[in-house]
Amino acid sequence: MIIVGLTGSIAMGKSTAATMLRCMGVPVHDADQVVHELTRPGGKALPAIKAAFPDLVTEAGLDRPELSKLAFKNPAVLQTLERILHPMVRAEERRFLARERARGSKLVVLDIPLLFETGGEKRCDAVLVVSAPRAIQLQRIFARHGMTPAKLQGIEQRQMPDSEKRKRADFVIPTGRGRRATWAALKKAACKLRKR
Repeated sequence: MIIVGLTGSIAMGKSTAATMLRCMGVPVHDADQVVHELTRPGGKALPAIKAAFPDLVTEAGLDRPELSKLAFKNPAVLQTLERILHPMVRAEERRFLARERARGSKLVVLDIPLLFETGGEKRCDAVLVVSAPRAIQLQRIFARHGMTPAKLQGIEQRQMPDSEKRKRADFVIPTGRGRRATWAALKKAACKLRKR
């Protein structure tokens, strides 16, 4: 089974690429989705988060806006949260891989936002990086609710630059030239990977 990492900087079109891969029949494990499940009401991670940060957990689950404010002031908050969440996300990833192996899947994708930053590429046979020109990326970023230049700076400080990700990629998937171009690049990459 070929394990492919899918990553890209903020607003580069990773979710769109993941959706397209699913439409092509490729099983995709979404690390962000797992985090949402772990931190929603009744989520497995909430007791540990509540023990570390009592004010961040409400009846609605993890208070993301409050977390965002807290983490912006104190990066140690995010590090503690990652120490709680990452092992749980990895456990879900292992279950996904075991399930797909048992099903006889030939190609699977691990959708991981901070793939290179966390050394996740070592668990992959190849890496797809989604990328768009900076002007398009910024347009997408500032269309998001509540995004500010200061918030963006905080996010980008944690992310490897797009230029470096592209250098490390096995396949660079363009997401700034329309959906048809993205689909074609993904299809071509998937075909090559299935032949390995």
